[in-house]
Amino acid sequence: MDKDVERAARPVPPARRRRRRTPVTWVRGGGLSSLVFLLPLIVLFALFSWWPVLKSLVLSFQQTNFIGPAEWVGWNNFERVLADPLLGTAAWNTTWFTILAVVIGYPVPVIAAVFIAELRKARGFAAGLAYIPTIIPPVVSVLLWKTFYRPDESGVFNTILGWVGLGPYPWLQSPGAAMPSMVVQACWAGFGAATIIYLASLMSIQSELYEAAEVDGASIWRRIWHVTLPQMRGIMLIMLLLQLIGTFQVFTEPFIMTNGGPENRTVTILMLIYRYAFLASDYGKATALSLMLALALCLLSGIYLWATRKWSTT
Repeated sequence: MDKDVERAARPVPPARRRRRRTPVTWVRGGGLSSLVFLLPLIVLFALFSWWPVLKSLVLSFQQTNFIGPAEWVGWNNFERVLADPLLGTAAWNTTWFTILAVVIGYPVPVIAAVFIAELRKARGFAAGLAYIPTIIPPVVSVLLWKTFYRPDESGVFNTILGWVGLGPYPWLQSPGAAMPSMVVQACWAGFGAATIIYLASLMSIQSELYEAAEVDGASIWRRIWHVTLPQMRGIMLIMLLLQLIGTFQVFTEPFIMTNGGPENRTVTILMLIYRYAFLASDYGKATALSLMLALALCLLSGIYLWATRKWSTT
């Protein structure tokens, strides 16, 4: 007993201080060999990712056709972009597309993932079925839906509506219906990948939480509200940010389905960049608008991360 008391009364030795890392300790710890292995990846990433960004930054202040020598024009490209009357229309169309895509396409994969996670026997089959839209190449998917949206009776949607005495409707030819029609296709195309990501997040939730909720008598809806959604909060916030960035860069759907029509109701920022570069051969103006879009997305991402920093950490 006295020995135990004596042992307990002994002063606790101070914790060992961490050794200060120096270049020598970094090399001895294998840092140099790790850098050698990473060097090819770093070089390739810098060459194919950062070098074009830096090149476009310089090009936005120049006027060139890539044949003759480039002419330095300063802020003239940005001024001409801001003076374009179609810029406001394209910015609003892009924003409207993003709003519709978030309202329609964001909650559906979450609901589908929760539903698939509740299945017991057919979970794998349901997950594979949900992933099918992702397998189809984007251009093929857009062309397929374009045939579905044909304005006459031969279109799939008009045929179905004709069974109940409705239609035909000019889906992509109507100024009011063209944008929502494209949003539905875009949400369908991105549905599978988002659902699988949410489903993987659901599978990582500890089963003890659900068991404790069942012991407390919680219904399935209460389990989803108080256990599932709070545990998925981090991935849901990240997916929302990625969806915002992706939808602001929409190009394939309006380019193939409507080519910006009708009445410029589906012209987007990226379509305007395409027209500057490949129709007007004004590459300086195109890169200037590209940088403006990149800065806008950086600002949007910063505001979003600042606004959701508390939700993502609690």
